[in-house]
Amino acid sequence: MRRSDQPQPALGKAIRQFREERGMTQEALAQEAGITVGHMSMIERGHSNPTWGTAKGIAGGLGCRLRELAQRAELLDD
Repeated sequence: MRRSDQPQPALGKAIRQFREERGMTQEALAQEAGITVGHMSMIERGHSNPTWGTAKGIAGGLGCRLRELAQRAELLDD
Protein backbone atom coordinates (compact mmCIF):
# COMPACT_ATOMS: atom_id res chain seq x y z
CA MET A 1 0.00 0.00 0.00
CA ARG A 2 1.28 3.43 -0.94
CA ARG A 3 1.66 6.04 1.80
CA SER A 4 -0.22 9.25 1.07
CA ASP A 5 0.77 12.67 2.34
CA GLN A 6 -2.23 14.26 0.62
CA PRO A 7 -4.77 15.96 2.85
CA GLN A 8 -7.97 14.05 3.44
CA PRO A 9 -10.88 16.41 2.74
CA ALA A 10 -13.49 13.88 3.90
CA LEU A 11 -12.01 13.90 7.42
CA GLY A 12 -12.25 17.69 7.50
CA LYS A 13 -15.87 17.53 6.34
CA ALA A 14 -16.68 14.99 9.04
CA ILE A 15 -15.09 17.17 11.71
CA ARG A 16 -17.02 20.21 10.49
CA GLN A 17 -20.30 18.28 10.48
CA PHE A 18 -19.79 17.02 14.05
CA ARG A 19 -18.78 20.51 15.20
CA GLU A 20 -21.80 22.18 13.60
CA GLU A 21 -24.16 19.50 14.96
CA ARG A 22 -22.89 20.39 18.43
CA GLY A 23 -23.22 24.12 17.85
CA MET A 24 -19.50 24.68 18.38
CA THR A 25 -17.35 27.35 16.79
CA GLN A 26 -13.97 26.55 15.27
CA GLU A 27 -12.45 28.62 18.05
CA ALA A 28 -14.09 26.53 20.78
CA LEU A 29 -13.13 23.22 19.17
CA ALA A 30 -9.57 24.37 18.51
CA GLN A 31 -9.21 25.34 22.16
CA GLU A 32 -10.59 21.96 23.29
CA ALA A 33 -8.21 20.16 20.91
CA GLY A 34 -5.20 22.25 21.92
CA ILE A 35 -4.52 23.66 18.46
CA THR A 36 -4.79 27.05 16.80
CA VAL A 37 -7.91 28.20 15.00
CA GLY A 38 -5.85 28.48 11.82
CA HIS A 39 -4.83 24.84 12.07
CA MET A 40 -8.43 23.79 12.73
CA SER A 41 -9.53 25.76 9.68
CA MET A 42 -6.88 24.09 7.51
CA ILE A 43 -7.99 20.63 8.70
CA GLU A 44 -11.68 21.33 8.11
CA ARG A 45 -11.01 22.70 4.63
CA GLY A 46 -9.01 19.59 3.74
CA HIS A 47 -5.72 21.47 3.38
CA SER A 48 -3.97 19.69 6.27
CA ASN A 49 -4.10 16.31 7.99
CA PRO A 50 -4.14 16.22 11.79
CA THR A 51 -1.56 14.17 13.64
CA TRP A 52 -2.84 11.21 15.63
CA GLY A 53 -2.66 13.25 18.84
CA THR A 54 -4.50 16.16 17.26
CA ALA A 55 -7.19 13.84 15.85
CA LYS A 56 -7.67 12.39 19.34
CA GLY A 57 -7.92 15.91 20.77
CA ILE A 58 -10.48 16.92 18.16
CA ALA A 59 -12.57 13.81 18.81
CA GLY A 60 -12.39 14.48 22.55
CA GLY A 61 -13.43 18.08 22.02
CA LEU A 62 -16.37 16.88 19.96
CA GLY A 63 -17.34 14.29 22.55
CA CYS A 64 -17.03 11.42 20.10
CA ARG A 65 -14.67 8.56 19.36
CA LEU A 66 -12.07 8.58 16.61
CA ARG A 67 -13.94 5.61 15.16
CA GLU A 68 -17.02 7.80 14.68
CA LEU A 69 -14.99 10.45 12.86
CA ALA A 70 -13.43 7.81 10.63
CA GLN A 71 -16.78 6.21 9.84
CA ARG A 72 -18.33 9.53 8.87
CA ALA A 73 -15.26 10.47 6.81
CA GLU A 74 -15.60 7.18 4.91
CA LEU A 75 -19.22 8.03 4.10
CA LEU A 76 -18.21 11.49 2.87
CA ASP A 77 -15.18 10.32 0.86
CA ASP A 78 -15.67 11.11 -2.78
